[in-house]
Amino acid sequence: MNRLFRKIAALAAPAAAALLLFAAVASAHVTVSPAQSSTGAWETYTLKVPSEKESATVQVDLRMPAGAEFKQYEATPGWEVTVEGNKVSWIAKDGGIQAGQFQRFYFTAKNPDSAGDIAWDAYQHYADGSLVQWSGEPGSESPHSITAIAEASGSADGGHGHGAADMSGSGTMTMDEHQAIVEKEGTGTSPMVYITLGISLVSFLLAAIALLRGKQE
Repeated sequence: MNRLFRKIAALAAPAAAALLLFAAVASAHVTVSPAQSSTGAWETYTLKVPSEKESATVQVDLRMPAGAEFKQYEATPGWEVTVEGNKVSWIAKDGGIQAGQFQRFYFTAKNPDSAGDIAWDAYQHYADGSLVQWSGEPGSESPHSITAIAEASGSADGGHGHGAADMSGSGTMTMDEHQAIVEKEGTGTSPMVYITLGISLVSFLLAAIALLRGKQE
């Protein structure tokens, strides 16, 4: 019986490894969220930057999509922010984002007045001098993030987005607003993770059944 369990465990190991690999790939991209917003809204966006190499990430450049206007940003300890035209840069003053870590940056932008998809092109600079351009189409090796801008319905809040924090006056968000954004941003899970999990479980079950049948014969 112990020998049987060892064989099943040996069969499960590759499936588990594949699951972890696909999950890591699905979540390793530089992303901008939320994925949906409304026309004309002042939306608080989250730029999430994982460091995928042994070298640290020391700078991230983000291009504002056509029709979107950069408004404000939340200060991040250890990082300097510069704005040049439609390019916003986060530059590390210390060690940057180390391997195996990620960093979130928060900023507010005014959405375009017309409905449609907007693309966020990001450029990730590493300490070793390499550059990863997150500017490809969805499904490519280094895709940019897309936010779907829908026609806004009438509201009494002056057109501010549902995820936007009112930072006028203070220039920063409250802790409650910050936590709400973090929780909302963290709820999305790539469908690829669920697909891979299902495939791995089915493969494991089929292998276990085949092993048990062979044992009985």
